Amino acid sequence: VTAISGAALEKAGIPDITALSDFTPNTTLKTSRATNTTLTAFIRGIGQQDPVAGYEQGVGIYLDDVYLARPQGALSDIYDLERIEVLRGPQGTLFGRNTIGGAVKYVTRKLATKTELSLKGTVGNYNERDLLVKGSTPLSDSIRVGAALAAFKHDGFGTNAVNGRDNYNKDVKAGRVSFEFTPNSDLFVRLAADRTVDDSLPRQGYRLTAGPAPGNEAPLAGKYDTRSNLYTVLGHEQQVKSGGESLLIDYAITPELSVKSITAHRSDKSYAPIDFDSLNTPLFEAPAIYKNKQQSQEVQFTYNGAQWQGVGGVYYMKANAFNEFDVLYNAAGGLSLYTRDDIDTKTWAAFADLSYSLSKQLSLNVGGRYTSDKREAAIYKRTYLGLTGSPTLGNPAAVGLAANTDLGKGDLSRTDNKFTPKIGLGWKFAPEHNLYGSYSEGFKGGMFDPRMDLGGAPTSALSLEKRKGVEPEEVKTVELGLKSAFNGGRVQTNAAAFFTQYDNVQIPGSIPTFNAAGVVTGFAGTLTNAAKARIQGLELEALARVTDAFTLSGMLSFIDAKYKEWNVANGTALVNIASQAEFQNTPKRSANLSGTYDWPLTAFGKAGTLSLSSSLSYKSKVYQTEIVRPTGVAALDANVPQFEMLTQAGYSVWDAGLVWTSTDR
Repeated sequence: VTAISGAALEKAGIPDITALSDFTPNTTLKTSRATNTTLTAFIRGIGQQDPVAGYEQGVGIYLDDVYLARPQGALSDIYDLERIEVLRGPQGTLFGRNTIGGAVKYVTRKLATKTELSLKGTVGNYNERDLLVKGSTPLSDSIRVGAALAAFKHDGFGTNAVNGRDNYNKDVKAGRVSFEFTPNSDLFVRLAADRTVDDSLPRQGYRLTAGPAPGNEAPLAGKYDTRSNLYTVLGHEQQVKSGGESLLIDYAITPELSVKSITAHRSDKSYAPIDFDSLNTPLFEAPAIYKNKQQSQEVQFTYNGAQWQGVGGVYYMKANAFNEFDVLYNAAGGLSLYTRDDIDTKTWAAFADLSYSLSKQLSLNVGGRYTSDKREAAIYKRTYLGLTGSPTLGNPAAVGLAANTDLGKGDLSRTDNKFTPKIGLGWKFAPEHNLYGSYSEGFKGGMFDPRMDLGGAPTSALSLEKRKGVEPEEVKTVELGLKSAFNGGRVQTNAAAFFTQYDNVQIPGSIPTFNAAGVVTGFAGTLTNAAKARIQGLELEALARVTDAFTLSGMLSFIDAKYKEWNVANGTALVNIASQAEFQNTPKRSANLSGTYDWPLTAFGKAGTLSLSSSLSYKSKVYQTEIVRPTGVAALDANVPQFEMLTQAGYSVWDAGLVWTSTDR
């Protein structure tokens, strides 16, 4: 686990959790789908990039113990936080949802016992204007109320060369209110609600190649500039609204045993005008609407004894993910390819994690989780003639062909059950050194391709195979590590080596479909299981208090992730394309070196500390898609240059800051 305090995040000027990737080993966090608030998260090679309904992320995102089932709105600006935790590796025995790659957890502050009010403003280039107001007050000895309101804005880093609109701007408003009840030292109750509204314009793309004839527009000079022409869905500008409510009850039954209940509801809605072609023409565009909702209940029991420690509980979640989108494709005279997905998930689990001190030096950790995931899906896919969209998304006069896919929840239903164990051993061979080893498993249930295209033949052998969905993902991880302290704790190091066997990797994609004359007639989903993959890596974190004034910290990580078997259909044969693939969003090498120097300085009539900090981060080459060297599959060979263009070269980022903090803060 890497934990970063809210004070440290604020002092470093970190705006949101994507910056944690710079100093957290083998972690990639970034915005996706042209927004500022939809999150793509990968840890140790495992994640999920596609936010379409039906896909579940491999990295769990939590807000105060509440699992966020969908990526829309999951990326929040940092405000009013006590800390952020990043857990690497399979997680299912400690809390919440079973996530195979790891977890990122926002932990908000508890309210103060006295009245507080604070105001924070930020100004910067590109007309940045951020404002945060937060405060709390006790209503009685046992009841406190608090709220935080924030607005984050800046102009675009580029412009639209056609209409002059900003590109890569930001306009996000967020708020949170909470009530806390503490009648005695044994009981804590918190009722909280939050809401985020992202009114930013879509992050339209920059073309690496000239557009097709007759325009043949050359690439623009500015890397943040665009010629995109899609900005609305059903006349609505891009917007992501997300929010939820939660009730936490934490009760100490005895000094050793406590119980915690987390009840939550969340929902979000997005209007997403995605312009894939980045041209002033409808060559390839996807106006989309996403709607998600979830209800969850978790009960945890925690025991802290002299020799035994442990946590156990049950978790339940009911969620619905709905989206509909057109793909406007300028082929065969113009086509509007409509897809509607309505996906239900019901999951429950029982989990436990126990630690036992065999001796003063040796401890044993065992855990397990039983998970039951049920998925039901209704998928509808139909092609309409022309580029003006489907009836649902704004063109009631659209002329449609026969539906390619029309399946209800009675047709697409599956339940996957799995027990995933965990066992670990810790050896404190010296007072300041702890050597540990662990084996853990992770599980993510099966699913159905939300872009499923049956070609209008629902009873064919191919259709019946697709209707089964893809198999669950399974992860088996062995980890060895050493946590050490030197020189009375002034130097601390964490080192870990891990090996992961990753089976049935669920990989989404889309390919064009053709008629007998070779003319493109639409797009079909290509959701497949890559049968086997192997991930191994090394991670090192270090902190050194060189002097009372000078602190150094660093991170170094290596990862080697390879597909070993991935069979896809090529005509009547199966072809193993594992050698053509790479893990996306997984740089092989990451590093960070940070230093801070403090010295006392009186300013504004107050004693304080001036801190000079500097940080240098590095990430090696990153692939944005799995297929990067297509060979042997004729339909892919022509796309080799495009796949190579989508590779992000290695890069470094340097940060520096000067912060003064008063001693009475």
